[in-house]
Amino acid sequence: MKKIILGITGASGSLYALEFLRIMSRQEVEVHLVISTAGEQVLKLELGMAREELATLVACQYQINDFAAPISSGSALFAGMAILPCSMGTLAAVAGGLSGNLIQRAADVTLKERRPLVLAVRETPLNRTHLTNMLRAHEAGATICPAMPGFYHRPADLGELARAFAGRVAEQLGFTVPDLPRWQG
Repeated sequence: MKKIILGITGASGSLYALEFLRIMSRQEVEVHLVISTAGEQVLKLELGMAREELATLVACQYQINDFAAPISSGSALFAGMAILPCSMGTLAAVAGGLSGNLIQRAADVTLKERRPLVLAVRETPLNRTHLTNMLRAHEAGATICPAMPGFYHRPADLGELARAFAGRVAEQLGFTVPDLPRWQG
């Protein structure tokens, strides 16, 4: 069974992470989750949820400063990582090769092991530093997947909109999402 890492940071967009976890629960994959302190706050503000409520959707959760966690080492075999949503602070740390917390360390490990790392950056407008950091992270091997959902499938609600975007993130990690809306022309 494949194992992946999901990092949730304090950028707006907790619904994307929840829908991603729901999609992954239908795959043969083991999700290891780490949420930043700000990510926990945003999860509560946006969805009224605590991190514990995600337990049924993941194999394992780690504390943000648990540098002894398996996801902090390249010898643990993870197929890839998504940071969804990815704050500009986390993007800056990844672009700079910093490992100040477990999300940043796991991202650094993912890059050094040349495994897929998807950064669903979430900010607007973007300043020059944000753009430079996106380019630096891309050059290091990350896929930059801004939280810019499509509307061509005419989503009925925010959940459907978030599901479509989360499915695209899953596909960037190599998973097939059969019910993902596709452009039909």
